Amino acid sequence: MDEALTPAARRVLLIHGALGAAEQLAPLAERLEARGARVSVVELEGHGRTAPRDRSFAMAHFAENVIDALDALGTGPGTLFGYSMGGYVALLVAAAYPDRVARVVTLGTKFRWDAETAAREARRLDPATIRAKVPRFAGALAARHAGAGGWEAVLARTATLLTALGDDAPLTDGVLGGLRCPVRVMVGDRDATVTVEETAGAWRALVHGELAVLPATPHPIEQVDTALLAELVLGGLVGI
Repeated sequence: MDEALTPAARRVLLIHGALGAAEQLAPLAERLEARGARVSVVELEGHGRTAPRDRSFAMAHFAENVIDALDALGTGPGTLFGYSMGGYVALLVAAAYPDRVARVVTLGTKFRWDAETAAREARRLDPATIRAKVPRFAGALAARHAGAGGWEAVLARTATLLTALGDDAPLTDGVLGGLRCPVRVMVGDRDATVTVEETAGAWRALVHGELAVLPATPHPIEQVDTALLAELVLGGLVGI
């Protein structure tokens, strides 16, 4: 066990991204556990192996999933790590439940949403196009979401969620500026989904914020240096 870990760093909840599942964060969880952290990976409803639910994807619903997972993780505030969309969810949870979250670390999170951006991203979620142009990705999605009503349903619900974000994005600069806990926002220097400047814009809105740019790092979580990522998740933040 790493005796240098703060109490907050000993309890870590990992949140996957859009179209993702808990299994993608297993390598990171193993690294963190080897350092003595108590780790849980939440599988957001309608993803991965979760049973299908009769309601749409919504940030508020995902926040409920995170709070339930925090309850299971143990007493006291802990660290939330969110990859991509998971970072967006983590920050909304920190804003709504400040007493439950000691710190937040995000990677590859898209912070700026408008109708045009949402429409562009939603168009990329067409199952027929994915099946024709990137069949290997289609196969991976089918395997990943075998228990959630099928990958095509995940795509459709995600597209609806993105459209809602474009109409009314809840994570404003005002919300970011009101966060009481320390936040480290991170992005890869080769991320084709989220720019360094967009991430820096979110960092500038934070009161207790840090910005990290990971070298030689694209967006897919599978291509991120897990050892470096674990170090950044557990590393001290301003105010801790």
